[in-house]
Amino acid sequence: MNSSSLLRQLRTDDLRYFLAVANLGRLGAAADHLGVDTSTVSRRLRALEKALGSSVLKRGADGWELTDFGRTIAAQARPIEAALEGVARAVEGDPEDVIRGNFRLTVPDGFSAVFAVPAMANLRQHHPELNVEMVTATRQLNLHQSGFDLAIAVGVPVTRRLFTETLAEYRLSFYATKAYLHEHGRPTVIDDLRHHTLIFYVDSLLQVGDLDLSQYAPGIDAQFTTTNIFAQLEAAACGAGIALIPKFMALRDPELVEITSIASSARLQFTLAARRDVLSRPAFGAVRAALHREVTTRLDELL
Repeated sequence: MNSSSLLRQLRTDDLRYFLAVANLGRLGAAADHLGVDTSTVSRRLRALEKALGSSVLKRGADGWELTDFGRTIAAQARPIEAALEGVARAVEGDPEDVIRGNFRLTVPDGFSAVFAVPAMANLRQHHPELNVEMVTATRQLNLHQSGFDLAIAVGVPVTRRLFTETLAEYRLSFYATKAYLHEHGRPTVIDDLRHHTLIFYVDSLLQVGDLDLSQYAPGIDAQFTTTNIFAQLEAAACGAGIALIPKFMALRDPELVEITSIASSARLQFTLAARRDVLSRPAFGAVRAALHREVTTRLDELL
């Protein structure tokens, strides 16, 4: 098919529908964003793939993901979407620095509540038409998924497909209440943890290499496990045992004390990651700056 024939078949609206699914990862979410039903989104996607002669999306574990061909098409279609948004702003008389639309973040549980939420709340005071969608989970970042605009990951994702940068370092250490330590004794070496209840993540469900318990307590298993960092914090605060948690989480409960006698604290990092086709969006620059500003002004809580 020559280019002129393809241009006659391509519809700008089909590209908009495609980008909505690429941004949000789900047909239902894209349909809600566009104000149509899911059957309309599906029909437009089929029409686009028929015109292009190849698939642009595929089913993944967390929704719809871009194919390699789809990434190429998305990169070329982004400027078209930005131009349409610019036309809409001009018609409505909006200033050029107005940021609006949907922006989705994937953020670890603890970081989301302590840092990301206040950062986004402050950002929306200046840009009330920016809709922030925050998906929270402490898990391995799926480097191929397309259901996020920006992600915060624990550790360093190794990939050339994403733009990545260090957002902040943070301290991870052992904490317990004074009452627990008074009743059960204060461990003086790592091996003493065998005689205590250790609180941490569910090992079989944790896919973050930098949070592997064996790095901090070799040969010792956790007996009280949960996938949620707030549950770990509450378990320690209730005197259920000794928790290996970030400093910025331990600060939320004044009853917790750091057990410095058994090991020096570890330093980990939060990495900011984004698809390269998102980097030119004004919303990305604003969200990125807001997150950096929040962690920079509160470094004492992290370290």
